[in-house]
Amino acid sequence: MSETAVTAESIVARIERLPVTSWHVRMRIIVGSATFFDAFDALTIAVVLPVLIGLWHMTPGQIGFLISSGYIGQLIGSIGLGWLAERYGRLRVLTWTVAIIAVLSLACAFAWDYNSLFAFRFIQGLGLGGEVPIAATYINEFAKAQRRGQFVLIYQTIFPVGILATSLLAVWVVPDLGWQWMFVSGALPAILAIYMRRAIPESPRWLASKGRLAEADRVLSEIEAQVSQNGAVPLPPLLLDMPRVVVAEASWRDLLGGMYLSRTLAVWVMWFCAAFVGYGITAWMPAIYRTVFKLPLDVSLQYGLITTAIGFVGAAIAALSIDRIGRKTLFTVALAGAAASLLLLSTITNPTAEQVLTHISIAYFFVSPINLGVYLYTPELYPTRVRALAVGTATAWLRLASMIGPTTVGFLIASGLQSVFLSFGLMVLITAIITWFFAIETKKRLLEQVSP
Repeated sequence: MSETAVTAESIVARIERLPVTSWHVRMRIIVGSATFFDAFDALTIAVVLPVLIGLWHMTPGQIGFLISSGYIGQLIGSIGLGWLAERYGRLRVLTWTVAIIAVLSLACAFAWDYNSLFAFRFIQGLGLGGEVPIAATYINEFAKAQRRGQFVLIYQTIFPVGILATSLLAVWVVPDLGWQWMFVSGALPAILAIYMRRAIPESPRWLASKGRLAEADRVLSEIEAQVSQNGAVPLPPLLLDMPRVVVAEASWRDLLGGMYLSRTLAVWVMWFCAAFVGYGITAWMPAIYRTVFKLPLDVSLQYGLITTAIGFVGAAIAALSIDRIGRKTLFTVALAGAAASLLLLSTITNPTAEQVLTHISIAYFFVSPINLGVYLYTPELYPTRVRALAVGTATAWLRLASMIGPTTVGFLIASGLQSVFLSFGLMVLITAIITWFFAIETKKRLLEQVSP
């Protein structure tokens, strides 16, 4: 397409007409590899804690603060790197995040005491906070409206795969090789960071939103050539009557003004609740099985593996059904299901480890689709000019909840496990009600239609 014919609207139309091919699969695998290690490093602290608690004689308060240290860095990284992704591009900043994650994971392996690991986890959190929201934004901007939910969530299931792989690897590595080797394994994406910049292009949607139409045209022409096998396979016709694309700089008004205010407040509540429950409980569960129920280390880790495996099943089912069910209905039902399991567990006096495992796994089955689905849903709610910043800001609530959740569990345990499950169950129930009344449906709509 000649440069004179290129408009921001034509760039969007050309993205929307692209059939899903091996190019899209390869792109999602490359970006998904970064997200896999993000999940791996995020959960590593939970699987090494049963060893470190005894090794460094940590109190419950210290355990909670150590879990939260990474989330403090993630809180800063999610907003700061989200803003940089609007200014410098999705791909460049995404590469930075992967490099930070890898280098600091290796540093964690050489931590010599509580304070050094606390510091390394904080710095690593900067990269962890930025990677997933920027990656989710990038993937969303290549997805077609009709099956965007499945396209994004199939990619996003790599996160629970990473969590599952961490739990599975930990069962062997931590008891046999030592906790340090979990962090060494998390340093592998350093190689990916070098490859990523050459293997995938910048988002044409982002380039067009910045008025860099010639670059957007060049990038998209290269993609079209690969998808069409250099013209051997005709591309579908362009869509007509495309919504107008506004070329402008990112502004906080696009998050907190006009029709975006109610969207922002509702989705922030969803982010906070899902993270508070999901991370607050699951990060503690191996340690709870070990310290409260006095289970052996290998059994504690195996129970954690069971929960994460069931969570993956829930996420996979959501990925395959969300374009049919819709975002609003799926999220509401999932939140209600998690609330029911947690509230029922809170009524059991002196539950056994197996009862806790059963109810926590059911709750995680329902919470996992929310933890993944918001990475699809949030980018849909905002225009391209502010999308990465919006997702980064929304994930800041995830990071805040992830900081508060583990620490809250540490203090609530003194009052008994029932108080923990009751508090989380009520929070999820309230969020289900807010989602039903205030969330909007976005399935099968162009991003530019949902968010002008």
